[in-house]
This record gives sequence, structure tokens and C-alpha cells, in this order.
Amino acid sequence: MSYYKYHVFICTNQREPGELCCNRSGSGRIRDYAKDRIRALGLKGAGKVRINSAGCMDRCEQGPVMVIYPEETWYTFVDEQDVEEIIQEHIIHGRKVPRLQLK
Repeated sequence: MSYYKYHVFICTNQREPGELCCNRSGSGRIRDYAKDRIRALGLKGAGKVRINSAGCMDRCEQGPVMVIYPEETWYTFVDEQDVEEIIQEHIIHGRKVPRLQLK
């Protein structure tokens, strides 16, 4: 059994000016939102959920991106509403969000 039910990695990589990167698309702000929501929902900690920053995941052209383990489900998102949908559907109810999934 894994230490966390879900381990979420959100790319917050910052590249050189002019290069595509997740951080320029607001991923740092979104990571903070996800951490706050998981804490507020009482889902943070062992056996529950962990939100982490990640370096470059090499999918910048599809970014910003996150991946949720153990299912290895990749998502893109635009704003807090998209991440809230991922939290509600995937993390709370165990249902993937096809419209935001990356292949």
C-alpha cells in the first residue's frame, strides 16, 4: 500500500524568457490553490493526499500539467475551477476527468 492514496505533482518549472513553461501559465498559483483546498477539505496527510511541486515534466506544449499517482493520470488545467473539478471528481470520487486528461 502506498503512503498516500493520491500523490499529485504539479509542474511549476520556470524556463528562460520566451520559452513555454508551466509556471508562466500560472501553475504556481494553481499549486497553492490545490494545497489549500486539500488542507481545507481535511484530505492532507498520510493515507490521504499530497500535493507537490515538480520540475519540468517535458510536456510544456500541453501545459500547465499535473500527474496523479498511483494511476499515472495526466491532466492539463487553465484555472482554479479546472483544478477544483479534478479535486472533486478524481480525488474525492475516484472518477477521472476526461475533458482535462492528457494522453
